[in-house]
Amino acid sequence: MLKNLLPLLLLPLCVAGTARAQKAPALNVAREFALAGQQYERMLQTHPDGKRTPQSTNPDGSMKDMPTSWWCSGFFGGSLWYLFEHTKDPKWQAAADKWSRNLTPEQTNTSTHDLGFMLYCALGNGYRLTQNPAYRPILLTGAGSLATRFHPEYGVIKSWDEFKGYSYPVIIDNLMNLEYLFWAARESGDKRFYTICVSHADSTLKNHFRPDYSSYHVVCYGPGGKVLKRQTSQGYADESAWARGQTWGLYGYTVLYRETKNPRYLAQAQHIADFYLHHPRLPADKIPYWDFDAPNIPNEERDASAGAVAASALLELCTYSGPAGKAYYQAAVTMLTSLASPAYRAKLGENNNFLLKHSVGSKPHHSEIDVPLVYADYYYLEALLRYDALRKLPAYQL
Repeated sequence: MLKNLLPLLLLPLCVAGTARAQKAPALNVAREFALAGQQYERMLQTHPDGKRTPQSTNPDGSMKDMPTSWWCSGFFGGSLWYLFEHTKDPKWQAAADKWSRNLTPEQTNTSTHDLGFMLYCALGNGYRLTQNPAYRPILLTGAGSLATRFHPEYGVIKSWDEFKGYSYPVIIDNLMNLEYLFWAARESGDKRFYTICVSHADSTLKNHFRPDYSSYHVVCYGPGGKVLKRQTSQGYADESAWARGQTWGLYGYTVLYRETKNPRYLAQAQHIADFYLHHPRLPADKIPYWDFDAPNIPNEERDASAGAVAASALLELCTYSGPAGKAYYQAAVTMLTSLASPAYRAKLGENNNFLLKHSVGSKPHHSEIDVPLVYADYYYLEALLRYDALRKLPAYQL
């Protein structure tokens, strides 16, 4: 989820030398947003009422939509806000406002840990860009609903209500909801939200990661925060490195460092980045296979959604990382350049009007394999905005 970019632009730039060496931008951001606008105008025409949100493509090639209670329901509205942020065109603000307000019923949803994705990606970006006072109470109510899933005895936010016989599973994805609670802590003055974030982050750092800084997908907790089992749901195997899971961790600890300035979180984000970028099974275009340990590499599906999340995270992490940030920046540009190429970027009117091809939702569940995914588009647009903001710094002489 894209924070206000101004603090990012004022940070010491780690990649100015790299930027000066370039003769031209590696990516045409204006062109990418123009194409995105054309695709999403078509998407809006096929979804006039906003009751079901674009999600993916069904096996028969038809559009797959989901209700607002689905964990991905905020990404389409969030992408519309990113189109407004780049273009300043009021039509995108109007569309984004409509799709954000559609999520209002989810503010009291206490059955999911995904309210950060659902509410903050849409309404949070809307509030950041417009300060519309109507969004604030919805967001604060939603943050309170999310906080109900934290139990001090366990020290973490509960992800699902049950997983393979365990009653307190926590997934690596859950790190992505902490940015929402940090916002709520600042906005409301309620320190409880901040305390929840730090407790969850510290337990996840301790329990979710292997010595090589790859992460498990699911950790099942018992009373007192005792780890009962480490498993996977969407990865190839319990001990494998599910690609998108690694990027959730990378993004999550980058945000945690931004919000707390705790050097442990920065070190963790850098360790995750290094595991990811130096992995011998990461392809040259830096768009990963769906799991780094999938058995049939190179004949396994790529996951463009993981590449988009990683690119966005690295474009923030590079600004905190001093000289080491050069490699993070360069890797992110490679990822974005790959995603903008015909190998991953859909042509106008194709791909059910989604932007990116070749993502994987959950191969073990035979669900959303080699298809577009709405959150791949969201993080792709976010990464383009971050790249564009860095390029426009005075230190860049492109």
